[in-house]
Amino acid sequence: MDVFILCLAAVALLFTSYSIIPTIAIRVSGKEITKRIKGQKGIALTFDDGPHPEFTIMLLDLLKRYRVKAAFFVVGHKAEKYPEIIRRMHQEGHVIGIHHYQHVSNWSITPFQLKKQMNRTQKVIRRLTGKRTCFYRPPWGHFNLFTNQIAKDYEIVIWSHIFGDWKAERSEHTLLRDLRQVPDDGSIILLHDCGETIGADENAPKYMIENLEVFLKESVKEGRQFITLETSNMDRRGHYEH
Repeated sequence: MDVFILCLAAVALLFTSYSIIPTIAIRVSGKEITKRIKGQKGIALTFDDGPHPEFTIMLLDLLKRYRVKAAFFVVGHKAEKYPEIIRRMHQEGHVIGIHHYQHVSNWSITPFQLKKQMNRTQKVIRRLTGKRTCFYRPPWGHFNLFTNQIAKDYEIVIWSHIFGDWKAERSEHTLLRDLRQVPDDGSIILLHDCGETIGADENAPKYMIENLEVFLKESVKEGRQFITLETSNMDRRGHYEH
């Protein structure tokens, strides 16, 4: 029994050292990640987990109507399934980034698997748009001990504001209030255009889009600016200021 407990403790320590500790350290220190677009006035809208055949199209229609450019961190196998949506994102001037080929956490995959997830998604994006993306966002914002090294050629983008909009109740009842409180000082907003991931509600993006429309309408009236990840200052790697 004592041996079993010791083995269990060793496994827990290894897992924590590989996943939880690096995630906390990286996100607290901000080392090699972007949480805000420094030196810019405006708000950057970013969307995860798509594309979705209904909600992403609704979202693109909305953004086009208000002439707002955003960033989409796409799941590779969904991008393959809906190539016309990815092409439209690109044609309409939105940024497209990597969000793994499957929506899997860096906590649950090996370094080799992480590299494969990123490379497969990169190939899909490049095939559909003719352009290589330099942006990456790990699902759930999870890092492991090797994420930064494997993603060293990418700009790792997290967020300054997250609202839990993957849950329908929050997306419907509190999202608009939260959006109105975001400062326009280079804030990066994280929203979700697909509710098919673990823990999400399938209809949550519907309410997100409804409230985002109100926010965009108010923002245009008030003169609030929206910026993209590509408006940031380039750093020595040809990417963006951390």
